[in-house]
Amino acid sequence: MFRIGHGYDVHKLVGGRKLILGGVDIPHEKGLLGHSDADVLAHAIMDAMLGALALGDIGHLFPDTDDNFKDADSMKLMERVVNVCRENGYRIGNIDATVIAQAPKLAPYIISMRENIARVCGCDASQISVKATTEEHLGFTGEKLGISAHAVALMMKI
Repeated sequence: MFRIGHGYDVHKLVGGRKLILGGVDIPHEKGLLGHSDADVLAHAIMDAMLGALALGDIGHLFPDTDDNFKDADSMKLMERVVNVCRENGYRIGNIDATVIAQAPKLAPYIISMRENIARVCGCDASQISVKATTEEHLGFTGEKLGISAHAVALMMKI
């Protein structure tokens, strides 16, 4: 038996913050604004996993009103989501994710992102797909105001 979930996240780009995507610290003049480290890729993936099992979203598990999650490492939050999924009898079949960002160019970091996510999820990197695209200078991502990510997770019964 399997279940499929979709996740989406978006954060605003601002000065004075690190840009972290898929657990990778990417050199850039701006970073993402959020209660945690604002890793939109990790957040979209977690929401996809939770959504597949009808377990809500990361805001339910890690509310932005809780100071315990202030500046939290999203990869550590992902570990907790993976454990919740296992406790509910599911493991990752595969994840397919897309990051939408006009800048910076993400191609040099994709392999590291996939490896980080796979390690945290307890699966092989071949089960994790991360892609990056721009919006051809259209919309808030095209205007370099923010970065967004979509993810789909296939969760398999253990």
